[in-house]
Amino acid sequence: MSSHRKLTRKFGRDSSHRKALFKNLSVSIIEHECVVTTLTKAKEVRRHLEPLITLAKTNNLHTRRQLIKKLGNHQKNAIEKLLNDIGPRFANRPGGYLRVLKCGSRAGDSAPMAYVVLTDKSM
Repeated sequence: MSSHRKLTRKFGRDSSHRKALFKNLSVSIIEHECVVTTLTKAKEVRRHLEPLITLAKTNNLHTRRQLIKKLGNHQKNAIEKLLNDIGPRFANRPGGYLRVLKCGSRAGDSAPMAYVVLTDKSM
């Protein structure tokens, strides 16, 4: 099976389930700054979360509304942390806010696991 022109990984889920998965995973990374997940989810969540951190570098009403649109209105604590803590922390960094560190295999199904960590946070 060719991997050309494949824009995203589907994870055996429909589009709304995938969207909810990455929304929840992004909020968990924002709140805890370190999350353990499968390697493929870790690689894919970078595509969703790094643009949000770039947005959070500027704290204004338009940015806040864009983040609410992407993360949901009920995630106010995560949005506040993103705007007031994480965004200013990465203000001088041009990108690459997340680090994916492999951490072995899961015991049940031997799936490759990885840590997703903000780059300025030490393990």
